Amino acid sequence: MVKIDPWKNALKQLDDAAKILKIDPGVHDMLGTPKKILIVALPVKMDNGKIKVFTGYRSQHNDFRGPHKGGIRYHPDVTIEEVKALSMWMTWKCAIVDVPFGGGKGGIICDPKKLSAGEKERLTRRYAYAISEIIGPGKDIPAPDVYTTGTEMAQIMDVYSVMHGQGEPAVITGKPLSIGGSQARNVATGLGVAYCVREAARKIGMKHYENIVIQGFGNAGTFAAEYLEKMGGRIIAVSDSKGSIINPKGLDTKKVIEYKKKKGTVVGYPGSKKITTEQLLTTPCDVLIPAALENQITPEIAKKIKCKIIAEAANGPTTPEADDILFKRGIMVIPDILANSGGVCISYLEWVQNLQRYYWTFDEVAKKMEEHIVRGFNDTYNLAKKHKVDLRKGSMVLAVGRVLDSFNARGLWP
Repeated sequence: MVKIDPWKNALKQLDDAAKILKIDPGVHDMLGTPKKILIVALPVKMDNGKIKVFTGYRSQHNDFRGPHKGGIRYHPDVTIEEVKALSMWMTWKCAIVDVPFGGGKGGIICDPKKLSAGEKERLTRRYAYAISEIIGPGKDIPAPDVYTTGTEMAQIMDVYSVMHGQGEPAVITGKPLSIGGSQARNVATGLGVAYCVREAARKIGMKHYENIVIQGFGNAGTFAAEYLEKMGGRIIAVSDSKGSIINPKGLDTKKVIEYKKKKGTVVGYPGSKKITTEQLLTTPCDVLIPAALENQITPEIAKKIKCKIIAEAANGPTTPEADDILFKRGIMVIPDILANSGGVCISYLEWVQNLQRYYWTFDEVAKKMEEHIVRGFNDTYNLAKKHKVDLRKGSMVLAVGRVLDSFNARGLWP
């Protein structure tokens, strides 16, 4: 498969919105350029006593609407183009669900599966120290992403707190509850996807989700499956990094999760059949949820997809060319910057709780998140209908318009 540049995809999406909004070319260039990109060398003493130097990034795209916000990922394939694109998408994501943040994103080029717990901690703390000059509760608030968890967030918070001489939980989100984390954080992305699927189904008159396919059975995929099952959905196919499985009669999400915990993969689950990634993505279904990595739905795949709704739990799983094909075919795509915005909604609510040192219950947090997502979905849907475009362009018009409103109110200085 040809490697697709996510940064070019992000710029193409901005171009589409700029044409609809008729944005001034200079302002367009400003929105297409990250405010700051930090590249850091991270020397770490490994368990064998030798020093290995890793490379880390932090991209801060835009802060017109508030401090930067975005996750930190650990992955061998992290690139500066990917981090820039993800930081831009975070700007739009925050604007769509109307939380007062701008976009940011970070990453370290590493294979976390090959690091011991001690090596990973030393790498995390070195990274926290290296980016400490540009993060803070009013500057940039990181969060977990691919292959990072509350453990790494706690370590980053600790480094920042020690450096500044006081405990500061609001410097980062996605933390354990014991140090200021929020209720509902672990289910946020998957629950948000489920809310979006529910709203989309209502718009097209779909009363039942007879068949749901999920690519990627990590945090977002598993919780999306669980909550959609509670809403009456039936999961028929899932996948992880080791393969894909299908059972047209339905899979029991909780049992599949238990099987994966024991075996390390969903492949081999009793009663299922192993299939290829392409077969998974093109399985006839009502709802397809790509919850893996970028660029999974290419033009070739888009021509073969047989579903009514695609809900992008992953970041950037559909290429711009594939978007055009899906729109012409009448398939509703709920774009990543809306579908997986549950995480940033809860991050915002965690940050607010940290600043106040006052905490809410699970139900209170989930309700506040639902309000943000449902309002964002409806605003996006209405704009898409107004301009006769797909939901991605509608969401981009909504997001870019809101960022422009903030820029026009603030002005440019110096």
